[in-house]
Amino acid sequence: MEQYGSMPLIGDMFPEVEVQTTLGKMVIPKDFQGKWFILFSHPADFTPVCTTEFYAFQQRYDEFKKLNTELIGLSIDQVFSHIKWVEWIKDNLNTEIQFPIIADNGDLAKRLGFIHPGKGTNTVRAVFLVDPAGKVRAILYYPQELGRNFDELLRMVKAIQIADNNHAAMPANWPNNELIGDNVIVPPASDIKAAQYKKSRYKNYDWWFCYKDLNDKSE
Repeated sequence: MEQYGSMPLIGDMFPEVEVQTTLGKMVIPKDFQGKWFILFSHPADFTPVCTTEFYAFQQRYDEFKKLNTELIGLSIDQVFSHIKWVEWIKDNLNTEIQFPIIADNGDLAKRLGFIHPGKGTNTVRAVFLVDPAGKVRAILYYPQELGRNFDELLRMVKAIQIADNNHAAMPANWPNNELIGDNVIVPPASDIKAAQYKKSRYKNYDWWFCYKDLNDKSE
């Protein structure tokens, strides 16, 4: 088997690649400099689950753009196949796919770890969230038979951006966490003095579980 090196992991820089897309040639992540982007793979054009996914992504495209986040798809299909599929979606579902789709011969999919050995040569449903510095911030994998939850992808982008901007961590099911609602978690104390301060300063369950409202900008 041809070797492509290690796939990027969370915290790694996304490798620079030149690709052919439905909107022309692009260099990733260079062409998304200063923006977040989601690169996602789908098993194949002209398939039912993938069609529902592209429709769902496009319905939320404006919401992603409000978060300074671009979208780019990928599958092991030639560009003319992507173009015809995009045309089919426009003609039959009255929806114009406005984000680019990468035409791949399999090299990039292998490099990024998008092909599961037990699933033939089609890509799995992978998602890479990359920040404006080109760093991979989140990776999700879904099996071919399961369509993705696109509201969760939006939540993921919002939550990570808020965590960055507030030096905080985000609880389960944010913004509807069962314990602290839409509050965010304060970073843990590193010494006894800090632990005592945080417990007196913030709402908490204990010194190691303090939380605050998003409007509270204190450290």
